[in-house]
Amino acid sequence: MISEEEARRRVLQSVGSLRERTVPLSEALDYFSAREVVAQLPLPMFDNSAMDGYAVVASSSKKGTRLHVIGEQPAGIDRGLRISPGEAARIFTGAPIPAGADAVVMQEDTTREGDEMVVNVDVDPSEFIRRRGCDLAEGQKILRRGERIRPTTIALLASQGFADVTVGGQVNAAVVSTGDEVVAPGSKLDQGQIYDSNSILLQALVQHCGASVKSAEHCPDQHERLIQAIQRGIKSHILVITGGVSVGEHDLVQAALRTLGAKIDIWRVAIKPGKPFLFGQAGGCAVFGLPGNPVSAFVTFLQFVRPAILKMMGGNNLDLPKISARLTVDLANEGDRPHYVRGRIENGTFVPIGRQESHALFGLSQSNALLRIAVGESLRAGEIVDIQTWD
Repeated sequence: MISEEEARRRVLQSVGSLRERTVPLSEALDYFSAREVVAQLPLPMFDNSAMDGYAVVASSSKKGTRLHVIGEQPAGIDRGLRISPGEAARIFTGAPIPAGADAVVMQEDTTREGDEMVVNVDVDPSEFIRRRGCDLAEGQKILRRGERIRPTTIALLASQGFADVTVGGQVNAAVVSTGDEVVAPGSKLDQGQIYDSNSILLQALVQHCGASVKSAEHCPDQHERLIQAIQRGIKSHILVITGGVSVGEHDLVQAALRTLGAKIDIWRVAIKPGKPFLFGQAGGCAVFGLPGNPVSAFVTFLQFVRPAILKMMGGNNLDLPKISARLTVDLANEGDRPHYVRGRIENGTFVPIGRQESHALFGLSQSNALLRIAVGESLRAGEIVDIQTWD
């Protein structure tokens, strides 16, 4: 049995980034940039008005001043207006500032009288003007290599005129659930059988990472059937198998993989829940064997499979997001493995949820965070702790 740190190191050392590709900007959400991107244009691209109102010369626009309105500048093509002291131009939000103007007075602070406008407040230079490049300068870095592309990132890239973006490779995954006791949802249950929730869970987790599930199937505890399922699964970049990786007589995954010539790099990790974790490679496919208990499968996926998928996609931040929270109860780990406690973080506090056992799916479904408690560690209510979040 090896430490979780060593297991993660071996997994990440064994997988590499896939070939980059170029996708339309509209399809780039949640992918990782394969290149550094710098701004081609300043933002704003020209001095423009932050308000509907009048462009003026501040020094000639004291409270009570009457100004002659020479024209109108809406948002859009610059009409080339020029104003002098004693003049104003009607202007709208986002419109180019006319030459000679150095401030905008809001329309609410003026009184319009035909071709003239009375200023009802004192006006300061640069008031309500968005200066060229005040938000973003030309040549400024806007996207790092390996950075996840978010909706706001897409908006920024679009503002620079980019129609597409180069991203990391698309990871294809196969999922295989095992066990004679497992049947598909919607089927009739016989005594002693359970519905296959792990397959659905793992498919959702794979998709949540941004990878694509190319196949998902269930396999009974039969050696030849399992070999055939694995042969189909290793045609993808990764294969995730749940169940059958422990030491019982019906745990056939490791033997089936060895029959196919797979190299087993990891078997059994010091982590709770999730000790019977397996990692290997077969035919260029990264193979993960996760425990059959749903909480164990969930935790080992987040700690080992997720970072591998993100690395293959070209990501540079492989860790789960962390935030600090105040613990609401005393917790201690008297076991021999680090323990990931499931719970909920709300309003800056972390509350353990439900039974902390590997089969307890309901408690997991109500949770949105994990607290790692090291071996021998004791935590007191009120302490500030680091929480891993996934939701």
